[in-house]
Amino acid sequence: MLRAQLVQRGAVRYTPAGLPALDLSLKHESEVSEAGLPRKVSMEMRAVAIGEITRQLAALAIGTQVDCTGFLSSHRNGRGVMFHITQIH
Repeated sequence: MLRAQLVQRGAVRYTPAGLPALDLSLKHESEVSEAGLPRKVSMEMRAVAIGEITRQLAALAIGTQVDCTGFLSSHRNGRGVMFHITQIH
């Protein structure tokens, strides 16, 4: 699960199987404890949604805070990490 702000959204595209897909950028900021000390965490991550979830995400305004459930995989080109969104709360 990831709580993040929607910072960028591409146009809906379609996979070779005909499923709708949406490329996104998410920004996460929080504070955690590491070795007993507070640490601020801030990062941007590329994300993708495939299937019916694309409709919900396409309707959100840029800047919206969203709680996402999903999984991590390597990016299509093999560089970096991609968060696949399977559900939003």
